[in-house]
Amino acid sequence: MGTWDDGPFDNDSAADWCGDLHDADPSARSEMVRAALTTAALNADYLDYDDAASAIAAAAIVASQLPGGDPITSAYAPDFLLAGESLDLDDDLPLLAVEALDRILGDNSEWRGLWGDGGASEFPQITKLRAVLSGPPELSGQIALL
Repeated sequence: MGTWDDGPFDNDSAADWCGDLHDADPSARSEMVRAALTTAALNADYLDYDDAASAIAAAAIVASQLPGGDPITSAYAPDFLLAGESLDLDDDLPLLAVEALDRILGDNSEWRGLWGDGGASEFPQITKLRAVLSGPPELSGQIALL
C-alpha cells in the first residue's frame, strides 16, 4: 500500500480507482461511483483496504458535487473532474456515501486498522466529507415552506 498523505485521493488504491473512473465510458461513471460506495457500505465481513480507499475517493467525488463540498483539485483525482466536467449523480448517493464512510470507520475495517483506533474525530478528512454529504443540520422548530 502506497500512501503519501491523508486526502481521499492520496494513496495507490484511490489513484488507481480514479484512473479507471476517468478511463470509463462517461455513461458508466456514476454506476462506478455507486459500486464503490455500495461495496463498502454493504460489506458485513472484513472490509479490505482497497475497497475502503476507493469508497473514500467516491465519497469525495459525490461531496464535490454538493453545496459546501470541496472542489476536486488533487492531481490523483479523475482528470475529467480536474478539467471541470461533472457527473450526473443520483440523489441517493450522498446517503450511501455516509453509510460507506461509517462502515470504513467501523469495526472489521482494514483501513481503520491501518490508520488507528481513535475516535472518528481523529479523521478530519472523513469527518468533513461526512458533514457535507449529510447536508445542513435541520433546525429545531423549523417550519417547512411549501
